[in-house]
Amino acid sequence: MTTVPAFANCHSHVFHRALRGRITGADSFWTWRDQMYALAGVLDPDLLFDLARATYAEMHAAGIRSVGEFHYLHHRPDGRAYDDPNAMGEALIAAAREAGVRIALLDTCYLAAGFGLSTGSRSRAVEGVQQRFTDGDADAWAARVDDLARKHAGEYDVVIGAAIHSVRAVPRDQLATVAGAFPDAPLHVHVSEQPAENEECLAATGLTPVALLAEAGAWTPRTTAVHATHLTPDDVATLGDARSYVCFCPTTEAELADGIGPSVALRDAGARLTLGSDSNTVIDMFAEARAVEMHQRLASGVRGAWSAGQLWQAASSTGHESLGFAGGDLIEIEESVRTAGADEVLWAASAEDVLSTGSRSGAGSRTDAARDLQAAIDACWSRT
Repeated sequence: MTTVPAFANCHSHVFHRALRGRITGADSFWTWRDQMYALAGVLDPDLLFDLARATYAEMHAAGIRSVGEFHYLHHRPDGRAYDDPNAMGEALIAAAREAGVRIALLDTCYLAAGFGLSTGSRSRAVEGVQQRFTDGDADAWAARVDDLARKHAGEYDVVIGAAIHSVRAVPRDQLATVAGAFPDAPLHVHVSEQPAENEECLAATGLTPVALLAEAGAWTPRTTAVHATHLTPDDVATLGDARSYVCFCPTTEAELADGIGPSVALRDAGARLTLGSDSNTVIDMFAEARAVEMHQRLASGVRGAWSAGQLWQAASSTGHESLGFAGGDLIEIEESVRTAGADEVLWAASAEDVLSTGSRSGAGSRTDAARDLQAAIDACWSRT
């Protein structure tokens, strides 16, 4: 057996796991999003717990010991708060604990449906299922998250962090409130995932998303830019100068036709790479790590931009650090991989080669996780 560092999955939308294999043929990210919203509209705390528990058990079996959950399903489908305003977040924390995975709950501020270009207003009001994402304004969001953070302060397996969903979803005059609300906690933000996002931001503000977030003071060494796919050279320099983390999610970015991000330029500028499974189309951190190098080869025509050691660091120690955790455990790889050491394992192994050690609840075997997961997915789709 080969012993290697446990993985950190730094960007997850756990409920997207129910979309795997069902949403195909959508012609762009935006049509895929419409179908994802249909799923988001049917979840309640109990069903979210069941789906998350099984998905986190799948992550545990794949060698993941820390997850950054980018969480924006806060309220009832009509926008009213649950009796416990953090019921959905608490369901995710409980699910991760039962699966034996540490969770950085990145509670996400989401206040608008987009830039108000067609109406001349600063932003468009939330609509449809987005009503359950919003707290009304950044101050109300911060107050709700502060209650959650106080409750879980000092717990070894839970970090309460903050997130800006995107520059589309948080108006310009409220970005700074979110960026500064929890100065000692991780801050994550989707940025420049799609060209249309950049174009709309430029038209509305005259700035790129990275520059707009810089204006708000968002870029610090505790901040993670998620995706960062379509950047200008100035954007790359901004993220590098801030020593921010940049989380690439290559399997999702490929599945959604997002594009190939400038991983080497960001690294050379001083940004720190982490990795995530995002929509959980694949839960395999070996695949995510390899894809950074493989995509770079496709884009450049040159091999060897990323070494195995650099990718291990991104997938483990740097990732745990970006979520507010110390380094993770060690995991063991099946002897059948037939490799000589950790570097070779990175290029050769898959999630299936991780020796499953079970979760604290005893629900960690692949068979049990698959059974529970299928039941939760079936329950989700029976409601749509």
